[in-house]
Amino acid sequence: MRRRKPFGNRDSVILPAPWGQTDNVGENVDQVTLLKQQEQVRLDAHRLAALYLQLGEANAEDVVCRALEELAARLTHAERLYREGQIADLRKCTRSLIAIADQIGMLHLARVAGDVTGSIDAGDANALAATFARLLRIGERSLCEIWDMSDLPL
Repeated sequence: MRRRKPFGNRDSVILPAPWGQTDNVGENVDQVTLLKQQEQVRLDAHRLAALYLQLGEANAEDVVCRALEELAARLTHAERLYREGQIADLRKCTRSLIAIADQIGMLHLARVAGDVTGSIDAGDANALAATFARLLRIGERSLCEIWDMSDLPL
């Protein structure tokens, strides 16, 4: 069912029915489109360069490798906590992700982890589901991106 625009030329402008109101409820479809969510992941190369200058190449490589291992472990742990509904522990885990990601220039990952924490603090289960799924996507892509950086002497 379509609704007419309440102003202007009522015969020429037709708006779609409000969300959830449709005449074809229960109709089967032939195709379903899977939306692939891809976001650009940016690493702060300047932060990594500063870390290398400050610590030296060998020490910086050690710090970055340990940070990547810790991020991977904490993302896995966070996913388990989310599935088990341990929200207080999930909050602690995502807070710790922020500092680690920030240290090695994964600012986007740090920001999304902050969004997850904010969703938990707000008590918004829908926002938590969305931001947590995004955290997992960004986390995986960030880990891959830092390993793929050609100019990083890892």
